[in-house]
Amino acid sequence: MANKRPKPEEIVSKLRQVEVLMGQSMRRLDAIRQIGVVEQTYYRWRKQYGGMGIDQLKELKRLPKENDRLRRAVSDLTLDKLILTEAAKGVMAV
Repeated sequence: MANKRPKPEEIVSKLRQVEVLMGQSMRRLDAIRQIGVVEQTYYRWRKQYGGMGIDQLKELKRLPKENDRLRRAVSDLTLDKLILTEAAKGVMAV
């Protein structure tokens, strides 16, 4: 049975948990093992999500949707402009 991937909120929580454990004078490797991940995973998570709060995480999730919406709007406007340009050429030729 495959392990499920933790959600970004869970990852941020585990990263904070390691910081707390290290603040209690626990060695980093022991703290990493206590949250149930390997060292490589911890460092990958820390690189991707380190220092991020829940609000920033929500913003990070929202940005791709906003980018897609803006791309569609730009492509629609570009298509409209091309249609109007072609129509204007046809009117001038008559």
